[in-house]
Amino acid sequence: MNAAIRSVVLAGAKKGFKVYGVKDGYLGLYNNKIELLDEHSLPRIINVAGTFLGTARFMPFKEDENVRKQCVQNLKNLGIEKLIVIGGDGSYQGALKLSNLGIQCVGIPATIDNDMNCTDFSIGFSTALNNIRKAIEKLRDTSISHNRCSIIEVMGRHKGDLALYGGIATGADLIITRENPIEKQFIFEKVKALHEANQRSVIIVVTEHILDIHILAKELETYSGFETRVQILGHIQRGGAPTAEDLVLASRMSYYAVELLTKDVHKCGIIISGLDLNYVDFETILYNPNNRDLLETFKNII
Repeated sequence: MNAAIRSVVLAGAKKGFKVYGVKDGYLGLYNNKIELLDEHSLPRIINVAGTFLGTARFMPFKEDENVRKQCVQNLKNLGIEKLIVIGGDGSYQGALKLSNLGIQCVGIPATIDNDMNCTDFSIGFSTALNNIRKAIEKLRDTSISHNRCSIIEVMGRHKGDLALYGGIATGADLIITRENPIEKQFIFEKVKALHEANQRSVIIVVTEHILDIHILAKELETYSGFETRVQILGHIQRGGAPTAEDLVLASRMSYYAVELLTKDVHKCGIIISGLDLNYVDFETILYNPNNRDLLETFKNII
């Protein structure tokens, strides 16, 4: 997100805008934590993960119309008419509500889960995926040494892209996601067959919250004879230096968002399809799920 903020500030200044930053998301917007930004006030942030502006969950913004009206008033008091919102589904829902109250909003997708509709990728996904790849490679090293099966849980919320892309990138033996549920008996027989074929390690990548991987590990060890360990990667997926892909994507999307606002195009979110940037209205992004995945690729390379 820092790369996106930097790009907005620099591009906005060149277009003649005064650019303000809001601390801690909608909470900061409500508490009037809004400060003027320029190229001299920016710390060296492009290579730093996260957001120097901060972020926060603020349920009253979602639930209370008066809270949202106060946010709008805080913006108007500073003469702010245009707002770029960087985030995921919840951020976009808030941006839509502000749009309906007269603020010109453009959204930039930023979520490691890559679960925003209409766009191929969101900011943060590449970095999280790279963290997963590195973690699985390390786990595979020890699994081979100790002749073990490793069940690795990754994030993803309602979307299996982190597990799917991470599994393909690391040559996982099985990938289990909401889009690709697998019967336990198939898992047992697959791992047992690999064990009997003298494969020294098995890697299973699973999206969070779809099954109890600790129970699966115990059952799998009993059935297959493979010593099985569980590893939940957790918030380590969210940190670390951003990848070059994320930095470029964030910079491109942010510049494009500024361009749209100069043309009075708003109430929409930025998307990327292939290498091309475009925009789609908030309602379509929020309420019309798409079906992009690599399941067929995975099924044909294992």
